[in-house]
Amino acid sequence: MKSIRFRLLIAALAVLIVSTAARSQTPDDAPPPPPMHGHGFGMDMGPGWGEHVKFLAEKLNLTEEQKTQIHSIMQKEHPTMKPLMEQQHQIDLQLRQYVEGNFDQAKVQALAQQKAQVQAQITVEETRIHSQIYQLLTADQKSQLKQMEAEHEARMQEHMKNHQPPAEE
Repeated sequence: MKSIRFRLLIAALAVLIVSTAARSQTPDDAPPPPPMHGHGFGMDMGPGWGEHVKFLAEKLNLTEEQKTQIHSIMQKEHPTMKPLMEQQHQIDLQLRQYVEGNFDQAKVQALAQQKAQVQAQITVEETRIHSQIYQLLTADQKSQLKQMEAEHEARMQEHMKNHQPPAEE
C-alpha cells in the first residue's frame, strides 16, 4: 500500500512539474490543450487531481531547478512510457467489447494476461522514474513526503476500519 501511495504522490508531483513547465512556455492567448484521458504517465487523473498536485508541490516547496530537472526526466522518459500506455489503452478497448457484448472467458483471460504484462512494464518504468525524481528531493522534502504518506496511510486505515462489510450472521 505504501508503494502505491508513494507512486501516486510522485506521479502527481511529476504531472504538476510538466504542466507548470508547459504552461510557462505557452503564450497567454493560446487556447488550452485538449483533455487527455487515461491513467499514469502524464495523463489526466480526474477531477481535483491538478489541485492535489499543486498542493504537493507547495507542501514540498520545490525549487525552480528541481522543477526543471523533473521536467527533463519526464521528457526523456516519455518515448518509453507512451507506447506502454497506448498498449494498455488498446487492451482496455478490446476488453470493453466483452462487457458490452458476449462474454468470452478464454479471450478475456488472454487479454488480462497481456494487460498484466504491460502493467508490469509500466510499474518498472514508473518506479525507475519515481526513484530518479525522489533523488532530486532534499532531505527535508523527503521527510515531508514520508510524513504526508504516513498521514495518508492513517486516514486510509481509519476509512477501511469504518467501512467494513457487515459480518455475516
